[in-house]
Amino acid sequence: MAYRQREHLEYPELTMYQMVKRMAEQYPKEPAYEFYDHKTSYGTFLKKIQRAARAFVALGIGRGDVVTVCMPNTPQALDCFYAINCVGATANMVHPQSAQSEISFYLNLSKSKVILTVDMFCEKVEAALADVDHPVTILVTRIQEELNPLLAAAYTLKAGKSYLKFPNSDHALLWKSFLKMGDKGDIRLPEPSFDAKRTAVILYSGGTSGTPKGICLSDLNFNALAMQAREAIGVRLGVGLSMLSCMPCFHGFGLGINLHAVLVYGGRCILMPNFNGKSYAHMLAKKKPNFIAGVPTIFEALLHIPELEKVDLSFLHGVFCGGDSLSVELKKKVDAFLKEHGAGIQIREGYGLTECVTASCLTPRDDYREHSIGLPFPDTKYCIVHPGTDEELPRGETGEIILTGPTVMLGYLADPKETADALRVLHDGRTWLYTGDLGKMDEDGYVYYSRRIKRLIITNGYNVYPGQVENAIDAHPDVSYSCVIGVKDPRRMQRVKAYIVLRDGVLPDEDCKKRIMAHLEQHVAKYALPKEIEFRKELPKTLVGKVAYRLLEEEADREAEQDA
Repeated sequence: MAYRQREHLEYPELTMYQMVKRMAEQYPKEPAYEFYDHKTSYGTFLKKIQRAARAFVALGIGRGDVVTVCMPNTPQALDCFYAINCVGATANMVHPQSAQSEISFYLNLSKSKVILTVDMFCEKVEAALADVDHPVTILVTRIQEELNPLLAAAYTLKAGKSYLKFPNSDHALLWKSFLKMGDKGDIRLPEPSFDAKRTAVILYSGGTSGTPKGICLSDLNFNALAMQAREAIGVRLGVGLSMLSCMPCFHGFGLGINLHAVLVYGGRCILMPNFNGKSYAHMLAKKKPNFIAGVPTIFEALLHIPELEKVDLSFLHGVFCGGDSLSVELKKKVDAFLKEHGAGIQIREGYGLTECVTASCLTPRDDYREHSIGLPFPDTKYCIVHPGTDEELPRGETGEIILTGPTVMLGYLADPKETADALRVLHDGRTWLYTGDLGKMDEDGYVYYSRRIKRLIITNGYNVYPGQVENAIDAHPDVSYSCVIGVKDPRRMQRVKAYIVLRDGVLPDEDCKKRIMAHLEQHVAKYALPKEIEFRKELPKTLVGKVAYRLLEEEADREAEQDA
């Protein structure tokens, strides 16, 4: 019998900290997370959270304050995140490899009083403070502090030597020293107070208009996501099961699905601070996680890692892709890979935006429809409208995807105009999120995603959707992956250009171009055919692994200006 999810769930009025605390009280000896062979139980995790929370209280941080977490996936990042939530402050999640000017911007916009970072980025963070308009304390962590003695010694010898000295800063405080502040005197933790309208987390995204924005999210947003995702998955993620947590904590997919959704049900997070194909393969083979979730580029990489050739993956209960569109051809390749390696499952695609934390729609476990991103999560409604309006379109017609539900953001930080454009109360009294994405729904409510509205290519008056062309290109046996953009053209307005990464051993010559074009002529409308193909060894990626098509567009614009 086909699995059908419940349409409605009951969401407890608890903070994120309280949800994890509940698990720690029920399963104190179960492992909460693992970091390079060192496991931390839920009971110990709770003690670490509360110790950090007391230190924040000693530092003067409380309800209404903002603390920036500028960290990869490490134990300190998790301890700090839930400690921030415990004291009623707001966690401002930032990529540690952000540029110095970006860090200044995030600190100014959020009015952060504290920033947690790892020692290797401390110098950059310190320099960023020069352009921050208020005092900020830097908390500095070290990777080796969370490793077993042998690994810690090896790490220090190989990578940590440069950071052994105390940071030369008037603003910095070592994490260990910070924690000791919470051990002094009788520091009481505040009583947790649930407020569905309180900003608990700030994440950053391009937003629906393409401009970087801080996205304000609540405890309810994250807790509802965890509960919805577990229901939609159809496999009860919980005690005794594990997730390979590679997606980063500063990203909605990483924080919401790879971490929080696991921890609120007593599962184990296997923390990976960054993605490396060989390391990922090693972790898969050694740790045998039950669930993996990532962006398409991660799964594309897995197909070509020699270390996985003979690995039995039958331990996998679920494989999920999000953050970018999963082409039909890549899904077929990954499904074949899973079958060949003993996993009796298929990869499932989710869709969402940071404006609703992350996924809000998922392909069902046993009812895949080609090109569909599946069905909305419980309590989440989708509608297809004429772009920018509340005019609902008939089933099967393409328009803007709008959605409503308990994971929809509170708004954009300090940006009421963009908030008003993205969040609109319609005739049903609900607040709807205008996604800026094109898609359609079929008669059974399955959603089909096209692409960002902003990414539409208009050539000779025809609309070209890059994703459709990319899907056709990726289906060619010589192609690893591709990116299609619109290039300025005086006659056509825009012309279609394809950047292609070929498979290993394929020569990037004119014969290869001819083969690909002959293939495309059979699958793509004539007006949508690329006028130009450029082979690359690799394509630029965003910080979370998506192909950075905007960088390719900017590069093409510069080249066009030079040629003019």
